[in-house]
This record gives sequence, C-alpha cells and structure tokens, in this order.
Amino acid sequence: MEKMRFAVLMCAEDSEYVKQVYGGYSGVFVKMLAEEGETWDVYKVARGEFPEDDDLVLYDGFVITGSCSDAHGNDKWVRDLLDLLNKLHSMNKKLLGICFGHQILGRALGGKVTRSPTGWDIGVRTVTFSPSWAFSLSSLDLPPGLSIIKCHRDEIRELPEKAEVIAWSEKTGIEMFKCGDHVMGIQGHPEYSKDILLHLIDRLIRGNFITDGDGIQARERAALDPDKEAWKRMCVNFLKGRL
Repeated sequence: MEKMRFAVLMCAEDSEYVKQVYGGYSGVFVKMLAEEGETWDVYKVARGEFPEDDDLVLYDGFVITGSCSDAHGNDKWVRDLLDLLNKLHSMNKKLLGICFGHQILGRALGGKVTRSPTGWDIGVRTVTFSPSWAFSLSSLDLPPGLSIIKCHRDEIRELPEKAEVIAWSEKTGIEMFKCGDHVMGIQGHPEYSKDILLHLIDRLIRGNFITDGDGIQARERAALDPDKEAWKRMCVNFLKGRL
C-alpha cells in the first residue's frame, strides 16, 4: 500500500517559546495529525516558500495553519497562497484550514473575510455542529458540540458558493465550513494546548493587541478544558478520507 503524504502550509512565524517547547507550530500539527508510515513536509509560505506546481500531485492533503497576518490582506505571499489554494481545490486535494487557514480557504473559494464586529474571541468556547455534520460524525461517536481553543479577531462573514456551515457558536456564525468532500475549515485551534494559549495571551498583551483587562478575561475563558482528542479524531479522519 502506497504511503500517504501531506504538507503543512505554515502561515505564521514560530515564537522562541513554541520552538523550544514544541518544536515549532508545524511540530504541533504533525503531532496531532500524523500516523505511522506517512510523510509530512512543511512549507513556510509566510516566507515565500511554496511547493512546486509539479509536486502538488504527490500530496494527499494540505493543512493551512493560523497566522498573525490578515486573511483579508494583500501581501504577496497571501496572494500566492490564494492562487495555490485555488489550484489545490481544482485538483480535489484534501484541504484542512485552521483559524487563518479557515479564513483564507473561505476567501480563496469566493467568500468574504473581515474583522469580527464583536471583537476578539480568546479562550475556550463550545461550538455546535449542524445536524448534517453531527450525523456524519456519528461513526466517530462524537457529541453534537465540542469545546475548542479560540484566538482570533477576524472571521468569515460570507460563505463561498456551494460551501455549507457545519458549526457555529454564540460568538461566531461560521465556526466551521465544508465545501464538497475535500475542503474543511475550522475557526478554532484543535491543535493548541492551553499552555500555548496562555503563552499567546501574554504575547498579545506585550504587543498591545489586547489590554491587560482583556487578558484577564481571556485567561478566565481559558479555564474550560477543550475536547482535544475528539477534535484530533475528526481532523485525522477528514484528512485521511475516512469521513
């Protein structure tokens, strides 16, 4: 049986802490998603490092990570990523987008991404699955909603044509979407630990992205435990074509 091959499209720069403790954000994703016998490559697309067009056929799927950049921005690497995602979509490659990755996937397919009118969402929040997606997950024995780590201030405001919302929360209307059987976006961070979230809150305070008061509230909202193992099962089974 031919081994499966995947790529992580890194849209963020690693902090020194995450590099030292987790081997970088790409290492966090590979730890969550990789199974024995698979090959995983990493492309630092935020630095302009992209796979060659001739190599795209070699991959079974791609994971698009979070980022400090705006998915509604027009930096060169963002435009290049949009082009790549359209190519991969036309090839029916499995695409799993997380946070920024979820947003940029939505934009690439024709949706609209903006700042959230209700501001930052940082902490742990429960999302509710649509009945159709909950039915699809029945083979995995998952409940109709799961708690997930959140850290974003942008969101998809309009879905691409032919895409469907498969999860929402009281804060965000499009927590997850899918398009066909090969594209899925998740606004939250199934790969994060609470340790990474608390580190990120401190970075946001130091960078004056949020106030000390916002940080206190975010830490309070981080008290709930995310359903990490359930999210892992969902993401792995989607990416490997078992959903």
